[in-house]
Amino acid sequence: MRLGQTRVNGAVTAALFEIGGTRIIAGHSALDVILDPSLAARASLPVAGAEPIIPIHPPEVWGCGCTYETSASFRDAEHGTREGMYAHVYREARPEVFFKGTARHCVGSGDAIGIRPDSRFTAPEPELAIVLGPGHSIFGFTLANDVSAWDIERENALYLTQSKVYDRCCALGPVIVTAADIPDPYRLQMTCTVTRSGKVLYHGEVNTAKLNRRLETLVEYLTRANNAPTGTVVMTGTGIIVPQEAALAPGDIVTIGVAEIGELTNTVVILS
Repeated sequence: MRLGQTRVNGAVTAALFEIGGTRIIAGHSALDVILDPSLAARASLPVAGAEPIIPIHPPEVWGCGCTYETSASFRDAEHGTREGMYAHVYREARPEVFFKGTARHCVGSGDAIGIRPDSRFTAPEPELAIVLGPGHSIFGFTLANDVSAWDIERENALYLTQSKVYDRCCALGPVIVTAADIPDPYRLQMTCTVTRSGKVLYHGEVNTAKLNRRLETLVEYLTRANNAPTGTVVMTGTGIIVPQEAALAPGDIVTIGVAEIGELTNTVVILS
C-alpha cells in the first residue's frame, strides 16, 4: 500500500497512490488509516489530478545519528574529536537519538525547506524514515530530509538542537509504503541531487546495506520509557554527506529518491 495525503476542496484527505490513479479515503487522514488500516477499504475509485502532499502530519519526529560510518567520520572531523566521540557512538550498542520536531516543523514534497538566517552551511541529510504504527510497530517507510545547519553544530556539539530544529527543517514524502511492500529495507539505493540554476551542484548515492543499525533497535531505544505515539516518524540517519562547497542556497532544488518509494523534491528558502 502506498498511503499518503492529498487535498480535496482544500481539505487534507488520506489517499492511496496507485498505478491506476489516486484513490481518496474521504473524511480521514493518513494517521487515521495507520490507526485503523481497514479504512483503506473505503477508498474511492481512482481519480485523476490528486497530487501527494505531506504523507502524514506526524505527532513527533525523531532523528538517529552516526548510523552510517561516513556520517560518524564526518562529524568527528568537523568537531576535531580526537577520541572519536561519534565513532564511539557508531560502534556502541546505544544509538544517538534526538528530537527533530513535530508536524509544524515538517513540509511535504513540492514545498520549501528552510535555511536559518544565522547559518552559512546548511545541508540536506537524505534518510530512510520509519513511520510507527500501533504498539510501536513499523507500519511503513517514507523518505526524509533532515535539513541541518552543520556550521552551528560544528561551533559546539551542545548546539545540536539549534542545528536541527527550526521552521521547515524536515521534509517527508512523497508517500508511505507499508512495510509488507518493502521486502528488504536494507537493500534500498538512495540518491540525493542538489540543483542550482538548472545545473547539478551535487549528486550522491548510498545503499541502506551500509546502515549500521537494525531498524527495530532504533525503535526499541527510542521507545524505552518514552511512549512515542502512533504516527511518529523515526529518521534512520544519513549516509550521504554534502560538502560545504554545496551548502544550500535560496532557489536550490533538493531531490531525494528511492525507486521503491519515489522522489522527495523541495525548493530552498531563507527563513526570516
